[in-house]
Amino acid sequence: MEKVTSTSSQLIVKQEGLTLVPPAEETEKGLYFLSNLDQNIAVAVRTIYCFKSDTKGNEDAVEVIKDALSKVLVQYYPLAGRLTISSEGKLIVNCTGEGAVFVEAKADSTIKEIPDITKPDPITLGKLVYDIPGAKNILEIPPLVAQVTKFKCGGFVLGLCMNHCTFDGIAAMEFVNSWGETARGLSLKVPPVLDRSILKARNPPKIEFEHFEFAEVEDISETSKVYKEEMLYSSFCFDSEKLEQLKKNAMEDGVLDKCTTFEALSAFVWRARTLALRMLPDQQTKLLFAVDGRSRFEPPIPKGYSGNAIVLTNSKCCASELLDNPLSFAVGLVQKAVNMITDSYMRSAIDYFEITRARPSLAATLLITTWSRLSFHTTDFGWGKPVFSGPVALPEKEVILFLSHGDERKSINVLLGLPASAMEIFEELMQI
Repeated sequence: MEKVTSTSSQLIVKQEGLTLVPPAEETEKGLYFLSNLDQNIAVAVRTIYCFKSDTKGNEDAVEVIKDALSKVLVQYYPLAGRLTISSEGKLIVNCTGEGAVFVEAKADSTIKEIPDITKPDPITLGKLVYDIPGAKNILEIPPLVAQVTKFKCGGFVLGLCMNHCTFDGIAAMEFVNSWGETARGLSLKVPPVLDRSILKARNPPKIEFEHFEFAEVEDISETSKVYKEEMLYSSFCFDSEKLEQLKKNAMEDGVLDKCTTFEALSAFVWRARTLALRMLPDQQTKLLFAVDGRSRFEPPIPKGYSGNAIVLTNSKCCASELLDNPLSFAVGLVQKAVNMITDSYMRSAIDYFEITRARPSLAATLLITTWSRLSFHTTDFGWGKPVFSGPVALPEKEVILFLSHGDERKSINVLLGLPASAMEIFEELMQI
């Protein structure tokens, strides 16, 4: 198992100018509806895209990216507004047109000197994404904050901070790729569909399922105390051979007749993390992950839907069941959770939030976010595809992230943070 770790280097970044970039033309004003699926995951997501061309320096990178941003914001105008709270007590965007925050910066090093970017490093990589000073909550962070950092080698990094309530991963990548197309003078391959009312709650709301994703699990193993220790961040690379081996292991006892890479890997890391955190045998443990509902809604969500169309599903069992049974048991639980996501389940989840305003509980829970199918690596502002792109940090301590890796995108990097004592055990369990 290839393990990737890094030490924080002294990356020195100097921010030189901050401006607001409004849409290039007059856009609609007023309040813009966010669905209940947008409300659930209102966290700031920070990503970076590193560009280095053999034929082109970074002299005009700031102007090109900034100019393209003002143009693309005409179609994506809610990003130029500000988050606020509606009369119903929900998040909503006030389309003020005041603009995205745009920061110019310089680094006194080369792109190659950025420390290992295959693992989250909020301290070092965080310097490449602008933080709004003194922001106490997400209402004080504009929906889009961009920073372009020029490096001595002629390369540059685009660092973005976007709120998950504005986009899920698929919609976010459609936006970033549209911005790149605009920079290259192309028309948008996937124009945004901004109407989110297609995912409105029903009237009256109708809860037809038990939604355990919102259920609070009692943390009898006191894992929250363990998380007060020093946190270590690591990433583990599963190449296509390792992934095939995992699927074989999951199916060797004949219980399952098929299994996907995601199901095998999710089950494997869920078990390993449960063991590493030394959960008590009768500790209930919950696995949460998002399923893309675009094709599962009836009728399907239109192409270019510019919001959250992902729905959280869950598996739950006690730690002893998870660890004493073969891998096929955990994979079976993951499969059930995937199959649970139907149109009626998703609409029930939307209505559940309408009535309860509950957010998914993360106590004794593992939340897996999979970015392995997102087109991070295709973004092109005119300097070619990024030499690297990915997250700056994990949004919560309970999150494990799957990222595709390698030229063929066939390998998966598993990124996570664990308390130091648990990471030692987890590393051993990753040897397959």
